Amino acid sequence: MTQSDDPWAKWRQPTDAAAVDAEKPAKTEKLKAAPVEPVASVPKAEALPVESKPAGTLGVKAGLRSDAPGKRTPLRGGSPVRKPMAAAAPVERPAARPVKKAAAPVVRSGPPPEGTRLSKVMSERGMCSRREADMWIERGWVFVNGEQVCELGSRIDPAAEITISTEAKKDQAKAVTILLHKPVGYVSGQPEPGCIPAVTLITAETQLPHSGGPEFKPWMLRGLAPAGRLDIDSTGLLVLTSDGRVAKRLIGEDSEAEKEYLVRVSGEMIKGGLELLRHGLELDGKPLKQAWVKQLNEDQLHFILKEGKKRQIRRMCELVGLQVVGLKRVRIGRIRLGDLPMGQWRFLRADEAF
Repeated sequence: MTQSDDPWAKWRQPTDAAAVDAEKPAKTEKLKAAPVEPVASVPKAEALPVESKPAGTLGVKAGLRSDAPGKRTPLRGGSPVRKPMAAAAPVERPAARPVKKAAAPVVRSGPPPEGTRLSKVMSERGMCSRREADMWIERGWVFVNGEQVCELGSRIDPAAEITISTEAKKDQAKAVTILLHKPVGYVSGQPEPGCIPAVTLITAETQLPHSGGPEFKPWMLRGLAPAGRLDIDSTGLLVLTSDGRVAKRLIGEDSEAEKEYLVRVSGEMIKGGLELLRHGLELDGKPLKQAWVKQLNEDQLHFILKEGKKRQIRRMCELVGLQVVGLKRVRIGRIRLGDLPMGQWRFLRADEAF
């Protein structure tokens, strides 16, 4: 029986593999030729993600229709199709600041700077204080060998010629020096809480006028400072000045100005105490300069010092068994308290000097 006579021949599976391969394209062509109803399809890359909906809720089927090339509109008025979000650019964080290491101390090599500071030379010559010298240099009021010097810290030959301008002389002429008879209860320097500074006694009402002296003006209090200590429990001569030359003369490091005191004491002095008061004591771990000390009577001593440490006489007396019950300063340098009433003051006269 031939294949044409066998009605089932075309449905029998051929035994030849080549025949099978030959038959596959034919079937593929038949499938392509078969009519297919149009179905809206979404490109795989552009399909919307399907969101899961809870049971019992309504949703809109995901689908797109293409009305114009390059444009896509949602079905049934849904929200516009969102393009896939681009990957966010990485946020650049500022680099951590490097930790600065402490700078090593600068060690200057070579010879030291030549010359001496101008302000120091002016102070040593008694022209002014170092603070005043610095102020004048900044203002251009100082001349070295005829040349103006305006830079702080300038160094010069210690033997150089130094002159100051008329402005500096006028500024120095405004400086005043006041002699005050300080009562007990006033502090000479920076006041502590509850204390009254002695400078508050400098008023027109407490001035002891003298012929030819200047008239007190409030501006004279500017820059006025005590040139030396006098304890709150002590009385006597207190110098207040705005003149750097006077301050250096009385309280400078190399000052040799004498201070004279009358001291009333109580107690019994140890054996050899008077000699210790004159020389041989130390305060704060440092030996004191030689002093002139005389016993006037049983309870009164006479001191002359060339230094002025804090509460020096009181502490010296305690070291030899005595207690100070009264202290009065009667002289500084060549200036005596004299008959100046307590609580009053006067100007240092032009013919006076420490």
